Amino acid sequence: MKFAMSYSCGKDSTLALHKMLEQGHEPVCLVVMVREDADRSYFHGADSIMLERYAKALNIPMITCPAQGATYQSAFEKGLLKAKTMGAEGVCFGDIDIEENRQWEEERCKAVGLYPCFPLWQQGREEIVYEFIRLGYKCLIKSVNRRVLPMELLGKFLDEEAILVMKAAGIDICGENGEYHTLTIDGPVFQKPLVFQIGDKIEIGDYAVVDIR
Repeated sequence: MKFAMSYSCGKDSTLALHKMLEQGHEPVCLVVMVREDADRSYFHGADSIMLERYAKALNIPMITCPAQGATYQSAFEKGLLKAKTMGAEGVCFGDIDIEENRQWEEERCKAVGLYPCFPLWQQGREEIVYEFIRLGYKCLIKSVNRRVLPMELLGKFLDEEAILVMKAAGIDICGENGEYHTLTIDGPVFQKPLVFQIGDKIEIGDYAVVDIR
C-alpha cells in the first residue's frame, strides 16, 4: 500500500514508519503539522530548515501544514488531500493506546477517503521504547515536563541511562502523557544522520525545551 506518514520527527512516528517499510508498504510523503506563529513543527519543535533535512535524510517528500489551533483540523485534512493526489491510499500514525487521538485521526482519514494505519497500536509503551533503542535509533530529548523530569535530560540521547532516570521519577518512559518529547536523528530508516547543534535551554511554565538545530 502507498501511504502518507503523519510525522512528528519523534520516536513513535519514526518507529511506525519503520514498521510500515518493514511490511513492504511504500511511503509517498511525510505530513508534518507546523505552528504558523513559530515556524516549528507541533509538539517536537523542529524548525523549517531541520524539516527540510528530515525529508532529505529519510528520502521521502514532505508536506508541511501550517496551522493555528483553530485551523489545525482543516490544515491537516488539506495536507492529507495533497498526499492523496501523490498516490497515498492510507495514512500511518504512531499512536499507541490513547483512544481519543485515534478516533480523531480516523475521522480525518474518513473525511478525505484514506485508510488509517496504526502499526504500534496496543503494543505496550515500555516495549516500544526498548524496541526503538534495540533497533539502533538515536533520538534527542527535546522537551521535558519540569514537574516530573530534571532539565538535565534536555539534549541527551534517549538511552538506557535516560530511561533509568525516568523510571526513578516514576513516569511513563514512553512519554505518552507529555512527560517529554524527542527528535530522532538517525537509525535504520535514515539514509544519512541529521547533523545537529544543541542550543539554549528555555523554561516555559511547567515545561523546558532545548533549541536543537
